[in-house]
Amino acid sequence: MNEFNGKVALVTGAASGIGRATAKLYATRGAKVVVSDIDSLDGEATVKQIQDAGGQAIFVSADVSNSTQVQALVQAAIDEYGRLDYACNNAGMSGDAAFIADMPEEQFDRAIAVMLKGVFLCMKYQIPHMLKQGKGAIVNTSSGAGLIGFPGQCGYVSAKHAVVGLTKTAALEYIQKGIRINCICPGSTHSKIVSDWLGNEPEKEAEIAALHPIGRLAEPEEIAESVIWLSSDAASYMVGHALAIDGGYVVQ
Repeated sequence: MNEFNGKVALVTGAASGIGRATAKLYATRGAKVVVSDIDSLDGEATVKQIQDAGGQAIFVSADVSNSTQVQALVQAAIDEYGRLDYACNNAGMSGDAAFIADMPEEQFDRAIAVMLKGVFLCMKYQIPHMLKQGKGAIVNTSSGAGLIGFPGQCGYVSAKHAVVGLTKTAALEYIQKGIRINCICPGSTHSKIVSDWLGNEPEKEAEIAALHPIGRLAEPEEIAESVIWLSSDAASYMVGHALAIDGGYVVQ
């Protein structure tokens, strides 16, 4: 299946986890992929995996909270491949668990900068190129924690809730110009961020898995499939939706 032949996709946070799985799946479906992350070593490893499988990809290092770096990232995609059809704005971070009164201000600010401002900046510089083409699809990564509260994670939860609102607003602003914008809200997924959050402790993973009616964490590839679907013409009537992919977590 090569429905993305001749198309170009940009994925942030693509050095591991959901981002890596998404980048690889875009490539499998025929897209040329711009892989981005602050982790250059693992980002380049994602590119190598794509190339070893016969796909095309480049790596561009970028901190999504930095406007200059995001602008350069998007321009690198245009310079290398001449267009931008799809974007998955996925870069995220784990945070120290603390209730609001005990949350360090700088930790809260960093969460907002990476996971909210980062999505804003990515769309800010991606959308003009899609407007020139008259078509595009963007999938932002929120979280199940963007739909419900989660004690001890005020920065993460605030940023992810805001991504849902930002996605809905952007979707309404640009659907008449041919750009579809949606977001995904994954449940807990096997990834570096979740491993850091759980401290690589199997007992904690089991506790979190038990909170999901499906009884397990997601695999990154399961989440990536939804990104690809939302990007494709098969989802042509999906606009401004926050898609929960969470093993039943938020319907309890």
